[in-house]
Amino acid sequence: METAKATVPFTPPPTIAATPKDTIFRDGTASLYRFRPEGEADALNIPFLLVPSMINKWYVLDLRPGFSMAESMVEHGIDTYLLDWGTPNDEDRYLNWELVIAKLARMVRRVKRHTGADKVALLGYCMGGTLSSIYTSLYPEQVAAFVNLTAPIDFSKGGLLRTLVDEQWFDPYAMTAAGNLPAPQMENGFTSLRPTSKFSKWIMLADKYQREGFVESFNALEQWAGDNIPFPAEAYQTYIHELYQQNLLYKGKHFVGGKRADLGNITCPVLTVVASRDTICPPAAATAMNELVSSEDESVLTISGGHVGAVVGSRAPKQLYPAVAAWLIERFGKDAAPRLRDVNAEADVTAEEVEKEIAPMEARTQELEEMTVAQLRRVLRQLEQTTSGNKAELIARVIAHEFNLSGEDE
Repeated sequence: METAKATVPFTPPPTIAATPKDTIFRDGTASLYRFRPEGEADALNIPFLLVPSMINKWYVLDLRPGFSMAESMVEHGIDTYLLDWGTPNDEDRYLNWELVIAKLARMVRRVKRHTGADKVALLGYCMGGTLSSIYTSLYPEQVAAFVNLTAPIDFSKGGLLRTLVDEQWFDPYAMTAAGNLPAPQMENGFTSLRPTSKFSKWIMLADKYQREGFVESFNALEQWAGDNIPFPAEAYQTYIHELYQQNLLYKGKHFVGGKRADLGNITCPVLTVVASRDTICPPAAATAMNELVSSEDESVLTISGGHVGAVVGSRAPKQLYPAVAAWLIERFGKDAAPRLRDVNAEADVTAEEVEKEIAPMEARTQELEEMTVAQLRRVLRQLEQTTSGNKAELIARVIAHEFNLSGEDE
């Protein structure tokens, strides 16, 4: 994590997030992308949804050509989607943990609707992996497989970052009393874990400047590292206090919307990927996932590098991407699992029927958009739902409740 991006002189700007994609759904500030397949995306019988962290831009999973998880999955013939959390606005200070998980649930639901699949495979990176593990524990019937990519589960083993936010000297509520936690504050926190990193990166650049491809890699990573976003205040308070400080997820005492997030509910295949030199999520913090799930099929993959380098570094195309693709194909390839229903192939679920199902939701959304915030909150009170959040979040919550988009089967 860097305070500001820097670009080496006399080099062209890096090509960022180059894998062709389409936006198939928007939810407040968030977007759902589908990466365009090369030919027919038929390597798996299920779609694959990538969930990045909320506190960094999504394109770390599609950084640049040749160093992109999304690009590699497409090349392997996997139907790949990605949740872009978007950039929080000031009013998103009221975006709480329950709403974050509900947004992830709606994205899963939309992928299922788009593909006709009964379940999805999830990959969660960093904080996105923690959120995905919580979602999977709450709605295990929605997830066919889960890849935990360097995401902390046992926060007591969170290393220096856990020490930094220890409740003896760190108050997340005071940090967000004025609203969302600004990106510079988070960047300074990560920099404090390695105070010499700003200097060492330039020394490394001088040492490796002539190495083929190094400058392009350096500039791309600098652009992403300096492109940080705020953390919604209420979600930040829960993340720090309940997970980092109290370790409630690992202890089985973390609740979302009144439901306990019990990782023991997870029975699908689980792959935990750890980075050998990860200081943000030390390996033991992530492998705790495998200790808690009830899956008969669980494994650990160790990748060389640090928290970010393992995902976009020079070894990622050789180690990480093919290993994840092979793991999925082995379990959900054409010959490995029965094909799930396909809206384009089966007569009992036609495109017209899907459109007929969506139409009332779209009409209701338009009706809600014409209401004031006060009117929307009145509707939510009648539904006995929380009334915090901006207008887009209020509308999404009404729609989620009225059309059963919480992630549960209808």
